[in-house]
Amino acid sequence: MDMITSQGMSMPKLGLGTFRMQGEACERAVTAALAMGYRHIDTAQMYANEDAVGRAIARSGVPRSTLHVTTKVWWTNLAPDAMRRAMDDSLRLLGLDYVDLYLIHWPAPDMNLGQAIDTLVSFRDAGLAKAIGVANFPSAMLRAALATGAPIATDQVEYHVGLDQTAILDVVRAHGISLTAYCPLAQGRLAEHPVLTEIARKHAATAAQVALRWLLDQDGVAAIPKSSRADGQRANLEALRIVLDGSDRAAIAKLPKDQRCVNPAFAPQWDRSAAS
Repeated sequence: MDMITSQGMSMPKLGLGTFRMQGEACERAVTAALAMGYRHIDTAQMYANEDAVGRAIARSGVPRSTLHVTTKVWWTNLAPDAMRRAMDDSLRLLGLDYVDLYLIHWPAPDMNLGQAIDTLVSFRDAGLAKAIGVANFPSAMLRAALATGAPIATDQVEYHVGLDQTAILDVVRAHGISLTAYCPLAQGRLAEHPVLTEIARKHAATAAQVALRWLLDQDGVAAIPKSSRADGQRANLEALRIVLDGSDRAAIAKLPKDQRCVNPAFAPQWDRSAAS
């Protein structure tokens, strides 16, 4: 599988998201994904499933050195002591000595950014996280995080064919780092999309596979679609076989790019779409 390298991190471009998976269902899903070849698993403190992810990893027999595991600290825990407790809890629940990538899950409205970034760096320096980054940081916040000089490896944000993220892409590409796309299939809204379905017919594929391939074709972009079922996980892997052409990409470029699926009350001020 293609890899992304960023700030010393090596991460498979396609991973498994686990939001809203818990308990035995989460363990089964991660077990199935690892068995079929996934090596990038994304979880978070807030998902309350790090224990299930950890059990699946432990029982998989997959060498730890071949895995990429991401977890995240919740936005209410960004004071240094709270971040340290969160990191300790995540490692304990996952049953791991380190995670491959540790992220600030959301920026807090009143956060001390420098302090939070310094704490991330201390985790990296101590070997608790091989790489560090942020999530849900719009372009101005991402620039501020990068201005600290910290080795930010990625910004994990919502990104799919219906949402423009040009502003963030400009920043990550200028700094040679990566964007990790969550919600890459717009929470299932793309399954019957007419334009994507037409493109998919040409490639003997599905609309969702076309949308995923479009993301994975982009330099420095990873994607972590959530799928609790083995057939969905396999379909996402099979998206890697699709070869989109110029006419496919032109048709996707014309789609509206203002469809945001995730926008909680505590979200930051998002970047405006380049088309608006």
